[in-house]
Amino acid sequence: MPLKIYKSTSPGRRDTIAADYNDITKNKPEKSLLAPLLKKGGRNNRGRITVRHRGGGHKRRYRLVDFIRLRTDQAEVLSIEYDPNRTARIALIRYEDGQKNYIVAPNNFKVGQKIHSGSSSNFTIGNAMFLSSIPTGTLVHNIEINPGKGGQLVKSAGAVAQIMAHESGYTLVRLPSGEMRRILNTCKATIGQVSNLDHKNQKLGKAGRNRHRGRRPSVRGSVMSPAAHPHGGGEGRSGIGMPGPKTPWGKPALGHRTRRNRRSNNLILRRRSQ
Repeated sequence: MPLKIYKSTSPGRRDTIAADYNDITKNKPEKSLLAPLLKKGGRNNRGRITVRHRGGGHKRRYRLVDFIRLRTDQAEVLSIEYDPNRTARIALIRYEDGQKNYIVAPNNFKVGQKIHSGSSSNFTIGNAMFLSSIPTGTLVHNIEINPGKGGQLVKSAGAVAQIMAHESGYTLVRLPSGEMRRILNTCKATIGQVSNLDHKNQKLGKAGRNRHRGRRPSVRGSVMSPAAHPHGGGEGRSGIGMPGPKTPWGKPALGHRTRRNRRSNNLILRRRSQ
């Protein structure tokens, strides 16, 4: 996906690098695959803010994306579309009986391409297969953790994982973070790399584009009052006054381990932090 570099015709255009959307083949989404998406402003069911700096933004509708790929019959790619809810592109596919679904579009996905799902599929970009059927060295995305639950790993723009080995009912996968993890070989994965590779090279250029995405401004803790942040207070520009940085609630930040799901520690052969 090529990028568009703007000239400095105004302060908001200066240093702006945006997508040119040449890979998009359809402008309007499929109405039958849309669902309402309400704004929550970072609040939970009790009305309390649990995620800061969220609010506003452009109105969106959720695209119902099929991460499970249960159907094993052939489908045809109808279009490549933009999804405001994710960084990757999505593809509209149609099965032989006329049913339509959205899937995460792999890189180099073409309109009119035929795709399959299941153990009888061949090794073509966009086909979903069980990990036990995928040879070592293959690049995959949209990987399940629990069989039948749908893909949960490697779904963002440009992400890709690699099959490293098969051993005693598990498949060793190298994730984009560098983590080496064993996953049950009855889980599914999709062949190929996720689309929109140049997403990481974009530059917003102005604060307003962040507001369009529903992200409100945030300031440094050191410029707050001591009642609002542990780093706050002091005269003029002063240090944080502690050995390491902390969150607004006084917990260690920047390097502190927050992993809670320790039940699967035995499935991780190499952590991403190693």
